[in-house]
Amino acid sequence: MLRALLQLPRSVWLIGLISLVNDSASEMMYPLIPLYLSGVLMAGPKALGLIEGLAEAIASLLKLVSGVWADRTGRSKPWIMAGYGVAGLARPLIAFATVWPLLLLLRVLDRIGKAVRAAPRDALLAASIAPDQRGLAFGLHRALDNTGAVIGPLLAAALLAAGVPLQQVFLWALVPGLACLLLSTALKESGAPPQPQARIEWRWRGLPLPLRRYLAVVAVFTLGNSSNMFLFLRAKELGVSEAQVPLLWAAVSAVAAVCSTPLGHLSDRIGRLRLLTAGYVAYALFYVGMAWFAEPGWRLYLLFGLYGLFMAATEGVERALLADLAPATQRGTAFGWFNLLLGAVLLPASVLFGWLWEGVSAAFAFGFSASCALLAAGLLVLWVRPHATADVRVAAETTIRP
Repeated sequence: MLRALLQLPRSVWLIGLISLVNDSASEMMYPLIPLYLSGVLMAGPKALGLIEGLAEAIASLLKLVSGVWADRTGRSKPWIMAGYGVAGLARPLIAFATVWPLLLLLRVLDRIGKAVRAAPRDALLAASIAPDQRGLAFGLHRALDNTGAVIGPLLAAALLAAGVPLQQVFLWALVPGLACLLLSTALKESGAPPQPQARIEWRWRGLPLPLRRYLAVVAVFTLGNSSNMFLFLRAKELGVSEAQVPLLWAAVSAVAAVCSTPLGHLSDRIGRLRLLTAGYVAYALFYVGMAWFAEPGWRLYLLFGLYGLFMAATEGVERALLADLAPATQRGTAFGWFNLLLGAVLLPASVLFGWLWEGVSAAFAFGFSASCALLAAGLLVLWVRPHATADVRVAAETTIRP
């Protein structure tokens, strides 16, 4: 695997490095937002679900627009730079939020930045690599991304332990945010912009059937995959201190960082659908554990480690499979639909999770999420696999590396 890693193009490593720097900024504050919301702004799970859900839903349309436009123009870099710039400037301003609607506004801006850059970045990454290396490349990208997610919470924990107020920790996110924007200026397009051509088909019916089925299953899974911030709220409810919450998330990211590349490489060999199904099952086991077996101490760290394994088995593999199923001229559009569905479904997922938590119990909410994951795993095996396997094989034989 080491030899294969060294043979990856420079663009793959640069995109991964940018994600590492960006996530060190984003994840430094991410586990602190629910603590800030409940401890400073005096809001609960319902407000958290509304903030996270609305932020994703409002930004979701841009995820498709940027992907379609990247396909039409053949240019991804402007969208990537704009996305990192908006997010990098919005995140530190959370330090000045005194009411939760202002926090909602800043989270919307942060998610808009991610929406603008996500599909063009993934399309640029897919276009930079051969089909039989996509699992490795996307796995490496997620590994570097999660390495940043280890660095960020550790920085947050260190700052809190040193007595830095919670609001000032958010301000520190400006430094890696600006560094990320500077690094993105070094990106290069994978090829020359396309010549004028017929309008690219962006509508749902214009996507191949296996791709549509796969995206539908991802939507089913996402209905139970509410904001990760509920995990931090649950940890706090179980008695974990504020300083330890970022450490829990760092443990998740560390497992994901270590395992993403080898598991992505494994998907190049055994098939992405098998690994993705196993990842969804791991997610269900984690949520069952959080519902009924979690308690402060080694069990909780073990559970969060399982969540990191789920992330490693799915984040890069989901995107690699999407690149396999999408025609070369529709990759940006396909990634746009992928990110659009994730953002659109996260609104009802997060709002529903928050209502189930407060209206019934935390265990019931976590159990619902586990059920959605198991349903998605079953659909992958019975509904998507028979149609997607042949389509991936044909794509692998006919796609030419840019």
